[in-house]
Amino acid sequence: MSGSIPFYQKHHRHYDRGYRSKETESKLSQYQSSSSQEFATGLSNTEEARVRDTAAYMARRDLFTSGLEMERSELISRREAMRESAERISLSKRIHEHEEHFKRMNEDSLMHPPEFVIKPRSHTVWEKQCVRLHCTVSGWPDPRVVWYKNNVAIDPLANPGKYKLESRYNVHSMEINRCDFDDTAQYRVSAMNTQGELSAFASVVVKNGPVSEYGITFQTHIVDKFGVSFGREGETMSLGCTVIIYPALHRYQPEVQWYRDDVLLSPSKWTHMHWSGDRATLTLTHLNKEDEGLYTLRVITKSGYETYSAYVFVRDADAEIEGAPGAPLDVRCLDANKDYIIVTWKQPAVDGGNSILGYFVDRCEVGTTHWIQCNDTPVKFARFPVTGLVEGRSYIFRVRAVNKSGMSRPSRVSEPVAAMDPADRARMRGTSAPWTGQIIVTEEEPAESTVPGRPLDLQVTEATKNYVVLSWKPPGEKGLEGVMYYVEKCVSGTDSWQRVNTEIPVKSPRFALFDLAEGKSYRFRVRCCNSAGVGEPSDPTEATTVGDKLDIPSAPGKVIPTRNTDTSVVVSWEASRDAKELVGYYIEGTVVGSNVWEPCNNKPVNVTRFICHGLITGEKYVFRVRAVNAAGISQVSQESEPVEVKAAIGGGIPHGVLPEMGPGGNVGRLTEHRPRWTGTHDTVQPPPDTMQKRSKAQADTEAREGAGAARSGLAKPDPAEGKSKAGKRGSVSWAPDLAKDSESVSGSVSDSLTDIATTAHVDLVPAEVVQDQAVEKVKEPEAERARKFSVDASGYREAARPRRRESAASPAPPYGISVLECVRDSMVLAWKQPTFIGGADITGYFVDYREVIDGVPGKWHEANIKAVSERAYRVCDLKENKKYQFQVRAANMAGVGIPSLPSDTFLCEEWTIAVPGPPHDLQIREVRGDSLVLLWKPPVYQGRDTRQRIKNLKEAETYVFRVRAQNKAGVGKTSDVTEPVPALTKPGTKEIVVDVDDDGIISLNFECCDLTPDSKFVWSKNYEEMTDSSRLTIETKGNKSKAVFNTPGEEDIGIYSCLVTHTDGASSSYTLSEEELKRLLEISHDHKFPIIPLKSELAVELLEKGKVRFWLQADKITANAKVDYVFNDNLLSQGEKYKMNFDKNTGVIEMIMESLTPADEGTFTFQLQDGKATNQSSLVLIGDGPHFIEYLGYEVTPECCVVLKCKVGNMKKETSALWYKDKREIKADEHLGFTEGVLKLEIAQISKKDSGVYEVVLKDDRGQDTSTLNLTDQGFRDLMNEVFSFIANSSTPLKITSTDEGIRLYTFVSYYNDLLQVTWHYKDSAIAFSDRIKSGVVGEQLWLQITEPTEKDMGKYAIEFNDGKGGLRRTVELSGQAFDDAFAEFQRLKAAAIAERNRARVAGGLPDVVTIQEGKALNLTCNISGDPVPEVTWLKNDREITSDDHCILKFASGKFASFTITGVNTSDSGKYSILVKNKYGTESGDFTLEIIEGTPDLGVTSYWTDAEGNVMFGPNTPKEKMKTPVTGTKTQKRKESVSKTRLVEKLEANGEPEVQKDEGKVAADAAEEAKALHSEQTEDAKVDADDPPPAPDQSEASEQPADTAEEPEPQAETK
Repeated sequence: MSGSIPFYQKHHRHYDRGYRSKETESKLSQYQSSSSQEFATGLSNTEEARVRDTAAYMARRDLFTSGLEMERSELISRREAMRESAERISLSKRIHEHEEHFKRMNEDSLMHPPEFVIKPRSHTVWEKQCVRLHCTVSGWPDPRVVWYKNNVAIDPLANPGKYKLESRYNVHSMEINRCDFDDTAQYRVSAMNTQGELSAFASVVVKNGPVSEYGITFQTHIVDKFGVSFGREGETMSLGCTVIIYPALHRYQPEVQWYRDDVLLSPSKWTHMHWSGDRATLTLTHLNKEDEGLYTLRVITKSGYETYSAYVFVRDADAEIEGAPGAPLDVRCLDANKDYIIVTWKQPAVDGGNSILGYFVDRCEVGTTHWIQCNDTPVKFARFPVTGLVEGRSYIFRVRAVNKSGMSRPSRVSEPVAAMDPADRARMRGTSAPWTGQIIVTEEEPAESTVPGRPLDLQVTEATKNYVVLSWKPPGEKGLEGVMYYVEKCVSGTDSWQRVNTEIPVKSPRFALFDLAEGKSYRFRVRCCNSAGVGEPSDPTEATTVGDKLDIPSAPGKVIPTRNTDTSVVVSWEASRDAKELVGYYIEGTVVGSNVWEPCNNKPVNVTRFICHGLITGEKYVFRVRAVNAAGISQVSQESEPVEVKAAIGGGIPHGVLPEMGPGGNVGRLTEHRPRWTGTHDTVQPPPDTMQKRSKAQADTEAREGAGAARSGLAKPDPAEGKSKAGKRGSVSWAPDLAKDSESVSGSVSDSLTDIATTAHVDLVPAEVVQDQAVEKVKEPEAERARKFSVDASGYREAARPRRRESAASPAPPYGISVLECVRDSMVLAWKQPTFIGGADITGYFVDYREVIDGVPGKWHEANIKAVSERAYRVCDLKENKKYQFQVRAANMAGVGIPSLPSDTFLCEEWTIAVPGPPHDLQIREVRGDSLVLLWKPPVYQGRDTRQRIKNLKEAETYVFRVRAQNKAGVGKTSDVTEPVPALTKPGTKEIVVDVDDDGIISLNFECCDLTPDSKFVWSKNYEEMTDSSRLTIETKGNKSKAVFNTPGEEDIGIYSCLVTHTDGASSSYTLSEEELKRLLEISHDHKFPIIPLKSELAVELLEKGKVRFWLQADKITANAKVDYVFNDNLLSQGEKYKMNFDKNTGVIEMIMESLTPADEGTFTFQLQDGKATNQSSLVLIGDGPHFIEYLGYEVTPECCVVLKCKVGNMKKETSALWYKDKREIKADEHLGFTEGVLKLEIAQISKKDSGVYEVVLKDDRGQDTSTLNLTDQGFRDLMNEVFSFIANSSTPLKITSTDEGIRLYTFVSYYNDLLQVTWHYKDSAIAFSDRIKSGVVGEQLWLQITEPTEKDMGKYAIEFNDGKGGLRRTVELSGQAFDDAFAEFQRLKAAAIAERNRARVAGGLPDVVTIQEGKALNLTCNISGDPVPEVTWLKNDREITSDDHCILKFASGKFASFTITGVNTSDSGKYSILVKNKYGTESGDFTLEIIEGTPDLGVTSYWTDAEGNVMFGPNTPKEKMKTPVTGTKTQKRKESVSKTRLVEKLEANGEPEVQKDEGKVAADAAEEAKALHSEQTEDAKVDADDPPPAPDQSEASEQPADTAEEPEPQAETK
């Protein structure tokens, strides 16, 4: 049939000719054969032919018709299938587009945490090669990527030229230039956004060896270098160097890069770069002050890179108007969006001789030349939001400065920026969707718009006196269309809201407001709007006062110039204190006598050390510095001492000598310093020569730190009269000629100092021992004291008081080097501070060491590269049993001083003494006539920082002190002695005075009369530096300093001391105890909230004609006092009904009411106020029925129960009180048995379900009264805050304990509520919890768990209870001895837990006794556990046995120990033991083997025995009795012996001889019984493995313990 033909054949072009004709012929032949048979008779040939033709026609017609119908039906079905497929595709596309639409409308659904598409790959490189780490990160919002080296964040600015970080299109890379051995580390890249954080790791290994390309090592030399260059704005400057690369390859081209201030330069219209094959040139086409900076040429080859750097200075162009200021610089655009763009700039160094009045900002649309001024009046703040922009268009900006002389030249224009939202800008930068070849047009039903919700997180991001910037987040419910915003403002204290943008709504979630009144406070809110309407307003902001929030920085500190070269001077200064958003510093200089100040730099520098170039040789200059931030330029600093411009001895002080320290001046802990490389220098070498041996990277750093002034700016004036005199005695004592032997110089000084110390040490006699540390004091002999003071008078004491001098000097050498600790490869040194510090504070110390071999010292090596601020340092990488000498140099702002004398020779060997080492760093404070305070630091081995006030001194006597440490092993070595100190109270000595002012502020005040220009007040708590600035605010004015307590609390208890530097030990202390704090808080409260005393309370009396008089009398009152008259919370005023009178002389206050009516029933109150003092008195007028004397209120009991109570009056027996909550009765108090009392309702363990409106109704036949208390929303929050306050006050101080997992901090409260909110803080920052740091609550204990603590976890921890009023904090200091003790206990517990968990055990026990028939095989197996895998030893009669053919011992898989005897005999009897052992412990198991003679082999019967081996159960014991367990000293054990089988017992019980049974049946029964017996033996083995005995009535086979569920049970088998 046609249906059998394939579909594709029917539509083939030859179908009718071929396949159809053959099919027709086949049908026709079939018909002919059948018809010839059917009509073979009765028809003629003609008729047969006719019939045949007719049949053929009919067959062809039917065949054709059926084929057409089949094709028609298949065509229809195919069309339907195609239609359905198209509909499905269309539907799926519509669903997908619908989902994408809602995703775009709801950005939260698009957010996902960071994910590394490509992780960074580890590298192994040769030294001096560059390496680049790449990664690709996805995430939304775009993740912030930070690179780490050994878990320390990498800062490219801290290591200039070393690291180069790039981020483009989610591809992030870090390049490490010129790798050295220190770069071998694990690097981590961390990606973080609001949805989470993810890290990836890669390692870099740097190997020693040559780096070559095609077997060639390139050597690069930079010659014909450009020097320090000077230019003027508008000029063109070219910088060039000749580069020689050896060997020279014809087609090899190096990579040439130019940097300005470590920022890679790219070709632009301002910078052109050219490489000719041997010379690199950088052309600055149009100089601007932005071009000033350090320029670096870097030539990179396959073998490494070479760099050269020099500074370029750019002066202002000549002003168009005389006296006009210089042009601003560095104009940039921030926070660009649809509605405004914030423009920032930096102030110029030159103001034209008159102060700058402000700045004008101009804008220009890209593509045009028309500049439009953006502000009508000049703005002083160097930041301004430009509004009125057209969305989507790009703009450039410039800034001009103006003073009273005129306008400056315009600045260089900014980079173009488009006025559009960042999200729109990102979409424009993104890639478009791929072309699919289809354009689908769909028609959707218009969606019904909804009114948008409230904007979220409205806040003031920036506020100045010219403008305020608001920002917020779009609402969550904003419909399908976008939203716009209306901004409203309101003056604080009113509720009159005014719309700011009335005409055009804001399109971006940011807005800048202008035309606000300076000094006024405003609140702001925002509404959303769309086509459906305007939504509800957001929550208003806090009151914001219009004014500059950023203060102009304070003037920089002391300025110290130091000679450098014939044309340059190094200028150092102290940074501005408490400067916020500091931009940098401007340095100015003048020739002495000219008084013409010229700028040394025209672009702010953000360092505190600068090289001023272009000076005239031989002239004397004075320098000063100013600080800059966006608010303006500070006042100038004090002028420096004059310095003559000439080359310093040794070539000048090199860059990088001054250490980089943290805010506290400490670069790290004592044991954290690890030198990575060492240099070599001799003792006679000056510091400059020592520092000349440095790497290329250090050279980059040094060049970057240097900068200079424009050569033409510092012109030579007329010679000045009267040059400065030479320095005073002591001020130049430590400036010897460095070309000479420096050891001789330092030697003379150190000899004197050593002589003093040695004499005092010899004369010491122990005086007393206090607890476990001893302090010794001794009076000096008169002769020694006189000699010592003669030394001081000769220079040191005078030198300690700096006077005016030519320039600051480097400090004298330290002295008194001693060893505090010694281990195999390191030694801890200590030394004393130099007597003369050079007129500037010491910033750090440098330690050198040298090996001494057979008495001959070797070369000096540097032990530390970064300066250490402590007077103790651990020198590492020493060789054991070698001898060493040490020397120390001190550094200040002027440079590094000469080294100390070499120390004694010390042997580097492990100390094995049991007593502690010597204390160190002894200091004397608060010297008085009969006492002083001695401070010291403990030994490096166990100890604690401590102090002691030494009393009972004899006035005018001179003492020296030393300290010894003591522990259980004995008393340790003595410390070095202190300097001699006389017990004298110096004239003018002041003590710390505590004061409480009228505002209740508590402060400590200290005054010093002996201040010098360099003196500073240094406050400390418990004689340790105060790191928590939130507790105290220090204010210093003149010679007085004040420490103000911000929020006094128990955390402030301690000893406060104040030390004045650069004086002769001026100091004092004050002890704030718990009782003293309580007293001061009471005084503070009385000062904050004073009360007006009353002679009489408010009273009432009836006058004539029905008048009523209310009156009271105040005790003390002033003329400024006022009174408010209140009735039922409504203010009363003078009128017909009320007449008021206030006699301020007598204090009588009265109010006369004309008549009394029922409407006057209620409470009358007089509220008094006299300045800050207040008071009030109330009186209740009631009717005849029951009433409330005090309305419904609440109180919280110490047990944290809430009691609702009210005071009632005029009650009788029939009066009833009904309690309601949310209009439902909850309690009834009927037939009260009193006429006046208190009604109470107690709520225990209050929770959210107790929130509601409570009401009490009093009623009887006389009437009723109602009192209501709203405990919903704010009312319930206030109640819970009071509950939380009780809970917080009941908390115990934070305690420290240790667990085997880490350190736990905890506190207990009397009651815990689930609604209580607590916050854990670490160093005043909220802790972000993780798997390592967790918090929780157990019962009434709140705890914080620190798992696997490290030294990074040291610091102050606090738990803050939030009660809505500021909260309460409990703090604990986890540092010092507390951390050491807790960490040691944690280590002990952890080690104990590990040992207990991993010690060797015999997990499955062995039977006590095994009785077996001689000749049988014995097999015992037991379980062994332990990590590491224990050693197994078998013993017989306490002697070790080994495995052989007779006794086979096996230990398989580290778990299973088996004992097998192939055939036991009588010699095998005895006591056997298994002994397992690893490093955590040893355990053994014993059993006794008994051998009995053979009996007929009829089977095995088991017997139960007690501990002594007595048979308790046998084969004839009834089953009921066998349920009773056998007790003994150990577990139940089974004693086996040979006996008859159960089958024989059964036959005997039935009285049938076993010979009558069929032998086959007997064998089968025996096999079944043997199988059952084996099963019971297995169950019995399980019972034997259990440690606890089974309980009474317990089945014989107990369950297997959980800890051995997967282990084979110990078995005893006989064969």
